[in-house]
Amino acid sequence: MDIVVISDIHGDVENLITYLDKIKEYKFDVVVCPGDFTDANAPRGFTQEDIARLIIKELKMLKKPILAVPGNMDPKNIIKILEEEKISIHGKGVGIDDCGFYGCGGAQTPFGTNIEPTEEETKTKLKEALNDVKNFKYKVQVTHNPPNGSRLDMIQSGFHVGSNAVREAIELYNPLAAISSHIHEAKGTDQLKNTFLMNSGRFPEGYFGLINIGDGFVNGKIINLLS
Repeated sequence: MDIVVISDIHGDVENLITYLDKIKEYKFDVVVCPGDFTDANAPRGFTQEDIARLIIKELKMLKKPILAVPGNMDPKNIIKILEEEKISIHGKGVGIDDCGFYGCGGAQTPFGTNIEPTEEETKTKLKEALNDVKNFKYKVQVTHNPPNGSRLDMIQSGFHVGSNAVREAIELYNPLAAISSHIHEAKGTDQLKNTFLMNSGRFPEGYFGLINIGDGFVNGKIINLLS
């Protein structure tokens, strides 16, 4: 299975459309979006909900299954929108072929943003979500918040600001891959025990991820569409 990772769009519809046209040149089976479809402010005349629906509509032009969790900047009712669009894995799991995808969105911040689950809530939602796909051969965990103590949660000051609950879920459930976003400057890949980690960076800057899952193996890379 080949997975395209598109993250941290932050309402940039213009660049989204440009780069989605380029993504069509790649081979993939499913699109994973780990949150922040929108930003704090929407363009005049639009709501965050309008922008979220427009972005999802554009993503559907790829004609592949989409799986998503909300980001901390997304409006709270995006959870309902993702459910209506049948693309949500926030607190639930969805199987595609032999891969079970499960997730939890949002992230705690010092800024009081829209979707900020507690660590305990994150832990509970990931456990509930995993239960939906426990019988699938391979597991892929999808969160907005990266695991604490990895390359993917380090801000410019050098501090790790990710989620301990996300890290503990990876260590406990041992998914083949774990996808996150949120910390733009920490895009990259890493390894936690047997789990491949990816934060693909901001899509409007031309970055996206490709993950390949085969018979017991996983590899992946981040691609810059501007290079």
